[in-house]
Amino acid sequence: MTAPVRKISDKVPEPTLRRLPWYLSCAKLMRSQGEKYLSSTQISRQINIDASQVAKDLSYVAVSGRTRVGYDIDCLIGVLEDFLGFTNIHKAYLFGVGSLGAALLQDTGLSHFGLEIVGAFDVDPKKIGTNIAGIPIYHTDEFPKIIKKSNVNIGILTVPISIAQTITDYMVSEGIKAVWNFTPFRIRVPEDIVVQNTSLYAHLAVMFNRLNEELK
Repeated sequence: MTAPVRKISDKVPEPTLRRLPWYLSCAKLMRSQGEKYLSSTQISRQINIDASQVAKDLSYVAVSGRTRVGYDIDCLIGVLEDFLGFTNIHKAYLFGVGSLGAALLQDTGLSHFGLEIVGAFDVDPKKIGTNIAGIPIYHTDEFPKIIKKSNVNIGILTVPISIAQTITDYMVSEGIKAVWNFTPFRIRVPEDIVVQNTSLYAHLAVMFNRLNEELK
């Protein structure tokens, strides 16, 4: 295995960023099984990605492997967690406390990946003033006042499609710089705003389509 060299000046391609957490999970699993070193070939076998692609992806992070030995697994995990931002806590507000929003509020695993939801917003009077997993739920109208007292710059969007753009505009106007969009609506934002679309329905459509092809 060739030791990768970090390409500091290169912008990391999005497909690589999507794969790096898979490598991290693989490394954690292998460490739990007593492994001390992990090669790109081993990662390849575990997650069915070509070993040369694994090595290329890891060349974007500050980690090097030893020929015929692999990467020191503790070092690899630490570097990947740091590179992906999982070692720093990023605080977020959530909009839309429906079934999906409520599930995210209860997902304690998010904190292991650097995300802490510190407040939620809704318009349902039955929810306002309550909390889920210790996270307070406020009326949406209170957002401008509350965000001024915080350093939160991430918004999580789990509202109905009909108000997805309106709530996005509202968040951005009050200082939100990144939106994690769980709705199937393609929101529009200014160029300096980061958007990550995670539509469960879109992924379902892909799965159903591929399944139908396999069953033909």
